[in-house]
Amino acid sequence: MQTHPLRASLRACTFIGAALLAPLSALAVDPTPVQKELIAAVDARAKQAQVMNDMIFSFGELGFQEVETSRYLTALLEENGFKVEKGISGIPTAWIATWGSGKPVIALGSDIDGIPKASQKPGVAYHDPIVKGAPGHGEGHNSGQVVNIVAALAVKEYMEENGLKGTIKIWPGVAEEQLATKAYYVRDGYFDDIDAVLFSHVSSDFNTSWGGGYGNGMVSVQYNFHGESAHGAGDPWRGRSALDAVMLMDVGINFRREHLRLQQRTHGIVPDGGDQPNVVPSEASIWYFFRETDYEHIKQLWEIGDDIAKGAALMTNTTWDSTVLGSAWPWHMNKPIAEKMFENIQLVGMPEWSKDDQKLAKALQEDLGSDTAGLKTELAEKVMEGRPMKENMGGGSDDIGDVSWRVPTITLRYPANIPGTRGHNWSSAVAMATPIAHKGVVAGAKAQALTLMNLLTEPALLKAAWTYYDDVQTKDQKYIPLLRPEDKPATFLNEEIMTQWRPVMKDYYYDPSKYDTYLEQLGIDYPTVK
Repeated sequence: MQTHPLRASLRACTFIGAALLAPLSALAVDPTPVQKELIAAVDARAKQAQVMNDMIFSFGELGFQEVETSRYLTALLEENGFKVEKGISGIPTAWIATWGSGKPVIALGSDIDGIPKASQKPGVAYHDPIVKGAPGHGEGHNSGQVVNIVAALAVKEYMEENGLKGTIKIWPGVAEEQLATKAYYVRDGYFDDIDAVLFSHVSSDFNTSWGGGYGNGMVSVQYNFHGESAHGAGDPWRGRSALDAVMLMDVGINFRREHLRLQQRTHGIVPDGGDQPNVVPSEASIWYFFRETDYEHIKQLWEIGDDIAKGAALMTNTTWDSTVLGSAWPWHMNKPIAEKMFENIQLVGMPEWSKDDQKLAKALQEDLGSDTAGLKTELAEKVMEGRPMKENMGGGSDDIGDVSWRVPTITLRYPANIPGTRGHNWSSAVAMATPIAHKGVVAGAKAQALTLMNLLTEPALLKAAWTYYDDVQTKDQKYIPLLRPEDKPATFLNEEIMTQWRPVMKDYYYDPSKYDTYLEQLGIDYPTVK
């Protein structure tokens, strides 16, 4: 792997890692003057954070179709002095915004896409869609860029007033739910000059982590079968059914599943099953996510899929090819940066929830059959630590993993959602345009701003981060892209869905010139419970 341009200079710095990794009990409780100034600068932008959060929530766009979201965010960044490169990696809704000059270069990222059929009125503790059947932010991705941009603007202001050098970049995770873009950003060199990445993701907790050993990496593969059409009743013997191949492949995958490792997750849908029953389908496809805990096992699972596709094609006298729609490496987060972030999280503390906030949370938890403990009020005692790979039994994926293997990276999880909701579900949208989310993103922005300032002004922190990256993370494991050279971003995904729903959803876009909050615009009494 190419040597990072900052590494050589960092190795010459005096290493004060002992201070960076000091036990939490030894840390000062009171914020420094710089920390106080940054926290105040974020608080001063609380209204801006609420408007941004509610605006993106109202767009509710799916992956690769985040047109309104990207237009809104890039215009805001340009108004604040950032230079924006749009359409990066050949993706119309992807961009990278840059402000400042010189080293170090710190990048802030977060996802911006929504979930199908997740439309939900915020502040309502039961299923009540804004537009029935439409997509929505049933994962909370409307909030992460708010955390990043508010933090960046607070730090930018301080840098301008104090003549500090350094560069801030902001970028979106487009189509994260399809795990479909970050590996292309890495392949196309957008992280080659970056010294550290601070990622943000919504949570009901306030924490971060280092190391790996949680969740899965994956490759997203669509198998396309090609046959010959015929009259389904008149002369079906003249046809070769691509749908038969799809069904046989799925049967083969399901029988093989019993003999796969417990860590794997293999699941799929049929995006094309033919046109109508009386025509033998000449074209059909099946789309799988193959998830495993490491690169080698992901590749093995993918090869099994290819072998089963070959068998299905032989049995049906059809042909096949495949399309990679996305990929994600298992993540590995940076220990020194995570520990610094956790110090800042402790300094910021959990938001102060109101009685109404807790009422909404408990009512939704009751509706879902979850533990009715309400919103969390206490921080974790320590940063979440990595664990040995052999203990990882699999789970979800995030293509921030690819970024984490190119440059020291962490994910800030900020408390803007309700514990006990279902992932990728309407219930995860209930809090996301309410005071719960508004308070959570401000808290997250404070921790993000403090850590961004640490990275910009403390060479020893970056030295420690790259030492961990070189001597621990990548010592025995090197990044090998899952993407093939011929693979291209699947920018066509979700186009038909958004073409169907966008005209209806436009009527519900947030108008901050008329309404203080999106709750007010929708006429929702907060909280609304059964």
